[in-house]
Amino acid sequence: MADQGTASLRTSRVVSSSFRDPSGFVFQEGDKLYRQVNAVYKDSYEHLLNSGLYENLTGRGLLVPHEEATLDPPKPDIAYKVIRPEPIDFVSYPYEWCFSQLKDAALTLLTIQKTSLEFGMTLKDCSAYNVQFTDGRPVLIDTLSFEKHREGYPWVAYRQFCQHFLAPLALMAYRDVRLNRLLQTYIDGVPLDLTSSLLPARTRLSFSLLWHIHLHARSQKRFAGRKVRADRYRMGRLSLLGVINSLESATKKLKWQPRGTDWIDYYEDTNYSREAFECKKRTVAGFLDRIAPANVWDLGANVGVFSRLASERGIPIVSLDVDPAAVERSYLDCIGRQEDHLLPLVLDLTNPSPGIGWGSEERMSLVDRGPADTVIALALLHHLAIGNNTPFDKIAGFLSRIGKRLIVEFVPKSDSQVQRLLSTRDDIFGDYTQEAFEREFGQHFTIQESVPLTDSVRVLYMMERKNA
Repeated sequence: MADQGTASLRTSRVVSSSFRDPSGFVFQEGDKLYRQVNAVYKDSYEHLLNSGLYENLTGRGLLVPHEEATLDPPKPDIAYKVIRPEPIDFVSYPYEWCFSQLKDAALTLLTIQKTSLEFGMTLKDCSAYNVQFTDGRPVLIDTLSFEKHREGYPWVAYRQFCQHFLAPLALMAYRDVRLNRLLQTYIDGVPLDLTSSLLPARTRLSFSLLWHIHLHARSQKRFAGRKVRADRYRMGRLSLLGVINSLESATKKLKWQPRGTDWIDYYEDTNYSREAFECKKRTVAGFLDRIAPANVWDLGANVGVFSRLASERGIPIVSLDVDPAAVERSYLDCIGRQEDHLLPLVLDLTNPSPGIGWGSEERMSLVDRGPADTVIALALLHHLAIGNNTPFDKIAGFLSRIGKRLIVEFVPKSDSQVQRLLSTRDDIFGDYTQEAFEREFGQHFTIQESVPLTDSVRVLYMMERKNA
């Protein structure tokens, strides 16, 4: 390791989401992330590596791989090692995932738990925040989530799994898919008593949901405030596997079909001619080829048609849309096509994910996760400006905070889609003109090129943020 004098000159910053686990924490130096493994976790860490579990899980793409670093730890008095995990392109949160993303993440953790038992270990926590999507699939990113399994003891992460995964999935499947946003309010997982009260009575006819949600909630209420010994309920290995298999079966049975939302059939109800649509694709593709961005955020991406212009070029892209059905369809398409550069997420741009948790810093806001190299905003501005009464200067200011470059579409009032927005309200948008658009966006961006779309009144622009 480096000498202590060198270490004292470093500016290590502990990541704000990494303070709850006594086993270690994540810290940042420059643009690189590291994890300090504390001495208290030494035995479990060595067992993870020496048992073959680490090699098994990383080889199957279930656990993010790491390398041990020759770096002095930020807190040497309690440290054992420093490791450097393989980086994740974009950090997302469970309240931004579609139904199948949350379901796949849940099944991934259950697979990891069953595998861990084969190697004499167990997951000591099942936080949804320990899962990220990389290369198109969910992967566990917390190397310190494992501990040695103690024979006869129940699974310590059982309640957390139910609150972080089974409860929100059941609510999404049986009530409303938008209820995954409860995970933003309840950062430690959706309370089971709340879940039980919201679920329809017929869910009590499902043995798994009766046991893992309704009776589990009743048990929590009964023993609230009481001290319960960890070994009070002895559980053999077969019984423990039975619980895990039951959770897996319950999770797999939960279904949700993406239909009936505002934007799921957008491309089947558009005013584009085929010629205009193809011109738009060619123009966006040409802009991407010229920019050659390191990464892209596509805002209002719907089912990801234009997002795939980036992913097909090997460019990592985060594809954001407010419609959970559109995002669900996009994610399922990613799975079917085995796409590994596109990450669809559910996000409302009029109320984007804020910083939440302890000190409002435990989970990052959307802005804190940027800026992106390039932002795509197609067929979006009229919804923000007219549908949500957001002036051009506000939109331009926000986009300049989250992106260095911008590919944006201006849709004038003469377009039938804007006329549809205005059909049920008074036209109070006197400043909604192309001249006003160029003026306000010109305050934040340098307009590099504008391309009128063939057989359309719409115009595509390529811009670069001033002082980028």
